[in-house]
Amino acid sequence: MSEQAGTDAAARPFLYVVVCAAGVADGVGGLIDAARGRGWEVGVMATPVAMNGFFDTAAVEERTGRPIRSAWRTPADPRPFPPPDAVVVAPATFNTINKWAAGLADTLAVATLCEASGLGVPVAVLPCVSDALASHPAYRESLARLRGMGVRFGDPYTGDTGQDGGRPGFGWERALDLLDERR
Repeated sequence: MSEQAGTDAAARPFLYVVVCAAGVADGVGGLIDAARGRGWEVGVMATPVAMNGFFDTAAVEERTGRPIRSAWRTPADPRPFPPPDAVVVAPATFNTINKWAAGLADTLAVATLCEASGLGVPVAVLPCVSDALASHPAYRESLARLRGMGVRFGDPYTGDTGQDGGRPGFGWERALDLLDERR
């Protein structure tokens, strides 16, 4: 049994981290470590495409002491996670943001986001969307709809090179800051 699965962990608030298929997803371990450092217990859900090599699933499962959820469980299966006290979506892709805003719950990850919104669970999002996709009218409308539902967004990350030639970091901990602002 991992250390986070003990009785101490049961008293800690539970954070769902939803991981989408973007190149920066391989840094999600830093978010998990930071969340645990701030007193959260963490369970990870991933879009089906994100499970295909976008991050080290074994390392994430070791960090959390829990399986990564990507597919629905059967009614006979136990719930592997308690209900969330908050949700972070990072990195959040164009596809996931638009499906969530439209209520198209065709994956466990998006269905979970739709449910969290309906239950009033605090949600923080770190978008990872190219400038070209971010300018699409559907995306802008999706952001407005989700903001209207109380979802908090960090600055968009495009992965583009800065003026100095450097590539700014994704800023994983910003999602936790957004949640702290709601407390």
